[in-house]
Amino acid sequence: MKKIFIILLISMSILTGCGTNMNSPTSAVENYLKKYQDLDGEVTSQLDSVISSDISMTDTQKNDYKELMMNQYKNMSYKIVNENLMDEEAEVEVEIEVLDYASSIGESRIYYNNHRDEFSETSEDDDSINDDEDIDNIASFIDYKIKNMKNVTNTTKETITFYLNKVDGEWVVDNLSDIDLEKLHGLYEG
Repeated sequence: MKKIFIILLISMSILTGCGTNMNSPTSAVENYLKKYQDLDGEVTSQLDSVISSDISMTDTQKNDYKELMMNQYKNMSYKIVNENLMDEEAEVEVEIEVLDYASSIGESRIYYNNHRDEFSETSEDDDSINDDEDIDNIASFIDYKIKNMKNVTNTTKETITFYLNKVDGEWVVDNLSDIDLEKLHGLYEG
């Protein structure tokens, strides 16, 4: 499932490169974030594509994960902190508040490492599965992690600086870094 997070981050960064018909950098960033909040077709289509390509999750897990991400997007809030305009370039600093899925995933991994005997595909003596990459391919762990993510109510606030360029008179949001995308999805473990 860690693989799906990485793929999700990569594919969702494609959305960031879209142009807008906004007349200010702040408006362009607000439009970008609104696409997530409104579950815009472009956002949900990319989410569907990424989830359907994952081979570590069952169909039920994929549906549950999609619901988690859609819930994340709908409940995201943000506040524009600063806009810095420099001719044809701009920076917009935004404080976002998202569900803290990263803490839940971290706690799930700790629980797994201390209670391997509870997960059907592993045993306490199984040293072959000892890193996060392997853990995320264990169906019972994925179920456990998703169950815990569904119960997340705590949020985290993160700051993202959006970089923009003016192209043909329109402000265009540059691709976000992987870290900023993790922040946007509530997966940042900073």
